[in-house]
Amino acid sequence: MAGIYIHIPFCKQACHYCDFHFSTQLNNVSELCHAIAREINLQRDYLEGETIETIYFGGGTPSIISEADWVEIFNSISNNFKVEPQAEITVEANPEDLSIEKLKFLRSLGVNRLSVGIQSFDESTLKLLNRSHSAVQAEQSILLARECGFKNISVDLIYAIPNRKEDLLTRDLHKLLMLDVEHLSAYSLTIEEKTVFGKQAVQRKFLPVTDEINARQFELIMKILTDAGYDHYEISNYAKPGYISKHNSNYWRQKKYLGVGPSAHSFDGNSRQSNVPNNNTYVKSLASGTIPALKEILSRENQINEYIMTSLRTSWGCDLSFIKETFHYDLITHQQKSIRSYLDSGLMFLSANTLKLTNLGKLHADKLTSDLFLVA
Repeated sequence: MAGIYIHIPFCKQACHYCDFHFSTQLNNVSELCHAIAREINLQRDYLEGETIETIYFGGGTPSIISEADWVEIFNSISNNFKVEPQAEITVEANPEDLSIEKLKFLRSLGVNRLSVGIQSFDESTLKLLNRSHSAVQAEQSILLARECGFKNISVDLIYAIPNRKEDLLTRDLHKLLMLDVEHLSAYSLTIEEKTVFGKQAVQRKFLPVTDEINARQFELIMKILTDAGYDHYEISNYAKPGYISKHNSNYWRQKKYLGVGPSAHSFDGNSRQSNVPNNNTYVKSLASGTIPALKEILSRENQINEYIMTSLRTSWGCDLSFIKETFHYDLITHQQKSIRSYLDSGLMFLSANTLKLTNLGKLHADKLTSDLFLVA
């Protein structure tokens, strides 16, 4: 089983925090969607005939493309790959795009999961982030999706926003609980260099919150959601039982996936492939029948480190037997001092020969995982 990721690199406007590859020039959306369909045709053998169990449309804002473009892309997938009948098919969407007509159309294509970029239900916060929807539209989009039959809805939320009172975060979380969404992705605001916030930070007009505030808000989210019955199955992700993101979980479990579109990444088990992050170059290259991608063969060290990094962030943890059998590497022996220290300090625990982070350890996930990396 494998997955397909489709990157739609267009947005109506640029959020002040986002450094993903996208364009606000919408005059060539259909041309690029044609190129995506061509790439799907050219990549038909990449996954070596494996059945597709997840399809994920990300961006950018996939919900802005036309019905004709949707149909062309879906036809390209079905014509070139065997898709499992109960495949998880996710579309990222902004609240203002989710009309009843759009939702019914997506359902007709087989889309069965929505990931809605709400970020907050507070009007002033949405304006600060330069989001293109209102607080009313945020709530209404979930209600409309329910009305149209969607039973698997994920919502994105941003926390650790400077100059924002903590009770606003609590209100956002309780609003999500009231809406009874199946899945939540909660991301700490990261100030990236080339974004509006990044430029303001250089001028000291917009500075990140302290580590203490970040940790406190992370713990608040974790407590409220786990108390409400959500599984904290990955550092940034929470789900009701049975509603984890299969697509993203497969990334963390090292399953194969094909990434299509500008800046999209692919993984075949032994190598990674990344498409050029430029819309015009991507379109021109596909028009000539060439996939504009760079390929990297992963070394043994790369593969071990990537498994440690991704698995430790999840609730199922880092399987020491898997590392030993697959890569002939005994993590416990080689990192005995560090692991013993983390076990003794309550940052990690061992269960059935699987290394996992405690709630305290989750606050330091990036450092703990990098400390265990194998250095060539």
